[in-house]
Amino acid sequence: MRITCPNCGTRDRREFYYQGDAIAVHRPDVDAGLDAWDDYLHNRDNPAGETQDLWFHEAGCGAWVVVTRSTVTHHVQDAVLAEKVKR
Repeated sequence: MRITCPNCGTRDRREFYYQGDAIAVHRPDVDAGLDAWDDYLHNRDNPAGETQDLWFHEAGCGAWVVVTRSTVTHHVQDAVLAEKVKR
């Protein structure tokens, strides 16, 4: 899989560190309770289709990049700097 870093251009995915879902995962409050923390730490959706993932360009410029891709084909539709993504 190839990811286009907005700063460095197209690179092999081995230059990047996968962090996980860029949108849906939210850290619980400190006092949220054990069930909430267990769910946060151990459970993730595994969708077949388009996702937005957070990747760190570890072997490059050090940017955090939100990558929109298909988990079925690994085709990357878009990659933007995380700081530019509106939530």
